[in-house]
This record gives sequence, structure tokens and C-alpha cells, in this order.
Amino acid sequence: MDLLFLSSNGADFEIKVELNIRRFNMYKYLFGPVPSRRLGMSLGVDLVPKKVCTLDCVYCEVGKTTKLTLDRKEYIKFDKVKEELIHYFNNNPDPDYITFSGSGEPTLNSRIGEMLQFIKQIKPNIPVAVLTNGTLFYDKKVREALLNADVVLPSLDAATNEVFMKINRPATNLTTDQYIQGLIDFRSEFKGKIWLEIFILPDFNDADDELSELKKVILKIKPDSIQLNTLDRPGTISNLRGATREELQRISDFWKLDNVEIISSSQERKNIQSFRSDIESTILETIARRPCTLDDLAKILGLHVNEINKYLDVLEADAKIESVQQERGFFYQLNKK
Repeated sequence: MDLLFLSSNGADFEIKVELNIRRFNMYKYLFGPVPSRRLGMSLGVDLVPKKVCTLDCVYCEVGKTTKLTLDRKEYIKFDKVKEELIHYFNNNPDPDYITFSGSGEPTLNSRIGEMLQFIKQIKPNIPVAVLTNGTLFYDKKVREALLNADVVLPSLDAATNEVFMKINRPATNLTTDQYIQGLIDFRSEFKGKIWLEIFILPDFNDADDELSELKKVILKIKPDSIQLNTLDRPGTISNLRGATREELQRISDFWKLDNVEIISSSQERKNIQSFRSDIESTILETIARRPCTLDDLAKILGLHVNEINKYLDVLEADAKIESVQQERGFFYQLNKK
């Protein structure tokens, strides 16, 4: 793998990064285990290329959607993922969770159900989670594919079509009513846990009228948990800001529901077993030489963008790094303050 943006006189540093690449980057479709705020030590399984999705959300920290689609197919081959999983389990301790997530919408992969069944056969004691935007649940085949999961974490950021279009920017022919009804139908069929994530963006979906409509939908979906989240770092458009803890608490108080959880601070990731200080240090050493985008860091370090994102969250919360918008996107650099 080429080392990007490294000067020719940094030989010692290049050797160190190359060693880290060998240590970190063993798999193409698996990543982690990563320090997840909700799932502890979570082994990620990526079933679609970056960034194939049904939505192009303004807040997405993975980046702008490059293939906006509702078409399901075998984007990443079942056998290739299966081969990596077998190798992983033969050479590593079991994680707390196996999580279908990644850099796009996992339910777009037409064989996600078979992959879930395979994992349950070889590792029946490890719970499986699916992080999904939930937009394809109008399709009964998608709902059936996830019935063997232990936890499904769908997202819902809007209850009205106007806000849905503004914040989530869906693929053509995907409507809010279709989306919401799919979530309601899935709840009636799925026997596991549903943790519904609602991503709050001030001036997008925090008006009282929208919150009231969201509450009506929540009561129809009947999730086990409602998880309020917000922006940690730059999204795909400029001038976005995350909601404060006080703003999120106001929304929780407004709804008066007893199963609302405000997602914990990035700082708490350091206390999770899978948090690795060597990855954090390598990211700092890399951007100390030259500012990098998220994709730059993924290429240089051989890590999945979702894994890097976890560490960027902590580094920004600690004020060790900052993001600067340039023509090619958001660059991360050491905090100069």
C-alpha cells in the first residue's frame, strides 16, 4: 500500500506507519472491533462499497453518497465475507457484538439474511446487531432477512416529507409514509430489540411541530429504546452544528417518553475495552505531518472509515485535533489553539 502525503525525509515515520498498516489492516470487509458507545466491543461487517446508500443525509460523517439507490444486489460477495469471518474467528477472541454496518446501507446487499444465518450457525452465542437507516423495511424480503438478528438499530429523523427531503435526501420514489410504515411492520414481525435512533440537527428537525409528529410515529413503531443522537463532526454540507446536551434534553422532556436515551459523550469511548491508544497515536502522528481527510486516513492507515471515525470523535472531544473545510472536503489537523 502506498503511503500518501508523507515526505521523503520521514523514513522512520514511514516505517512506523507501514508496521501499523500490517498490524491494523488484516481484512477488507471486516473492521474493528471498534469502541462502540452502544455495543461495546463490536466487530463490524461491511456489505456494500463506500458509499452506496438509499439516503444522502446532510449529516453523514462517512461522506456524501456516491450511489443513491434502492436496488438490492450482492454488492459484496457472500463467499468473500464468509471467508474473512472464518479466519477472524479462528484467530481472535469473540467480540461483544457482530454488527452489520459500514460505509453504506447494509440491507442493500441482497444476501444479508444468509450472512446473518451463517454467523448464527458458527457463533450462536454472539449477539448480532444491524445498523440500518430502515428505509427498505417496506420490502417484506428485507424484513424477513433480519428476523434472526438480536438487535436492530434503525434511524428515523423526520416524520414529515418536507423535513425528510431536507435532512435525508432520499433516492427517487422513496416516500416518508413508505419508510414509516416499513418500520411499523418490522416491529410487528421482529421479536428482538429495536433501538430507534433519531438524529437531531438544530433548524432541521427540532421544531415543536416536527417533534410532535415524530412522537406520534414513535408510539406506532413501539421501539424498545429511543436514542437521541447529534452531530459530532462535519457532515456533507457546511454550517451544520450538533445539538447541545440541553437541547437534546429539551426534546426528551417534550416527548415525555420513558425510554428515551441521550447518546453518551465520545469521551466515554476511552473506557470501552476495545479502545486502542496505538490507533489514536498513529492518527495523531499522521496528521501532524500533513492534514488529512477521512478518506486519506483510511488509505494511509488501512483502517475502515467507521473505525477511524470513532477515534476522531474522541480526539476532537479532547481538543487535540480540529477540522478545516477546504475544496477537497474536511481536513483534520492538530489543534493549533
